[in-house]
Amino acid sequence: MNGAESLVRTLVNSGVEVCFSNPGTSEMHFVAALDKVEGMRAILGLFEGAVTGAADGYGRMAEKPAATLLHLGPGLANGLANLHNARRAQTPVVNIVGDHATYHAQYDAPLASDIMGFARPVSGWVHSSTSAKTVAADGARAVQAAMQPPGQIATLILPADTAWLEAEQAAPALPRIAPAAVSSDAVDRAASALKNGKKTAVLVRGAALKEKGLAAAGRIAAKSGARIMCDTFAPRLQRGAGRVAIERIPYFAEQIVETLQDVEQLILVGAKPPVSFFAYPGKPSWCTPEGTEIVYLAHQHEDGTAALEAVAEALGAPKEPAGVAPLQKPDLPKTGAALDQFTAGQIVGHFLPDNAIISDEAATSGIGSMISTVNAAPHDHLSLTGGSIGQGLPLATGAAVACPDRKVVCLHGDGGAMYTLQALWTQAREKLDVVNVIFANRSYAILNIELMRVGAENPGPKALSMLDLHNPELNWASLGHGMGVESVRVETVEDFADAFSSAVKQKGPRLIEVMI
Repeated sequence: MNGAESLVRTLVNSGVEVCFSNPGTSEMHFVAALDKVEGMRAILGLFEGAVTGAADGYGRMAEKPAATLLHLGPGLANGLANLHNARRAQTPVVNIVGDHATYHAQYDAPLASDIMGFARPVSGWVHSSTSAKTVAADGARAVQAAMQPPGQIATLILPADTAWLEAEQAAPALPRIAPAAVSSDAVDRAASALKNGKKTAVLVRGAALKEKGLAAAGRIAAKSGARIMCDTFAPRLQRGAGRVAIERIPYFAEQIVETLQDVEQLILVGAKPPVSFFAYPGKPSWCTPEGTEIVYLAHQHEDGTAALEAVAEALGAPKEPAGVAPLQKPDLPKTGAALDQFTAGQIVGHFLPDNAIISDEAATSGIGSMISTVNAAPHDHLSLTGGSIGQGLPLATGAAVACPDRKVVCLHGDGGAMYTLQALWTQAREKLDVVNVIFANRSYAILNIELMRVGAENPGPKALSMLDLHNPELNWASLGHGMGVESVRVETVEDFADAFSSAVKQKGPRLIEVMI
């Protein structure tokens, strides 16, 4: 057994079942080991950003890490944007990054780089193996680190000689670290705040945004009248019929300020106080009203769901939560209605199947579907957590690998989707059950809005051309076909309704280009 095989066996022992990969020369012994070890599914991505984004989607839904296999510093660097998103989502990911053999480093070969320097900004744990005999133990520590609550990225650098030299054995899995219990003092402080009659909002993030945590929050709302809220970009939110509907913090700073203007107390459950996404001239960055008392019920490494349940009991809250969304699928648009994000959203909400997963990077085209799915069939909603566009397609890919029995719907703007369209090829290769809806407005529309908001006055033709995706016009139906995905372009509500309803009834990847 060489070091690479000992590492793959250790990963499998530790519950890692999937490796999203874009390997190179230094990783060939790891690639060869995949044939020698049962239990590891190897999935090829054609670009490292698609690989890391898929690992993010997998981790959010599987609630355990996938491995990535990346080629030296440049391969890792190609994947950094979606690792940034995964870090913001607090997703467990184990990166395996090949490196030159230890004795080769002295020659400063063309691919030599500061891999640790690339890895540190996105990793909670980084280590470089020094011996084939320690690789297995290093791998077990990487998995344990990735699973440390609330979840983080662990990057293990694997020099080529530590992969090919003789190892002793695989390592057993290390104990999983559980979320810390919230103190009784924290529960008492939150309960006291909810009893004092002040206007209160509870801001929830992390695992507490799943059904059990939402039910506890809804009980608190039923007793206290507190508003239950989540971040603009929550990593994973269970919503739809039967779930407690939650108020989402809006995107723009002035909207956040307006939303929170009456809040006297803000109780945080795995969340941070909301801030503006960017700085704007004359607009606030800190969006919580001055004088608002901030109460920490649960920190990110603590069990927010149990904390909410404890507060509900301390309040004597009713067993039935407030704000449970009834099943109320939106009607289909009227015949001849214009095809826009709102009529498209009606169609998505109407036909969305039970227990679907939505990977949402629709950006400026996403408001319609967000509104229309509040009372749709129950589903999981995955957001663009770190703001680095090009997450949606690979995130959907990874989610489909994690949950092969669930329909995945990816809602994506055309500009952002161009960053990682290679994920479509992986969907086709792996026969993943994803319906990709590309909203084609032929523009970086959000940047047209931001151009005005930052005070860049009187933009001319050069500036505006930097935000325009015409000349030449993208053709997503052709791009999808080129990646092996059955694809169609629609221009009417009737055609989109036919295409989407058909796609959700069939298995395998589909792409629908929606001209809006």
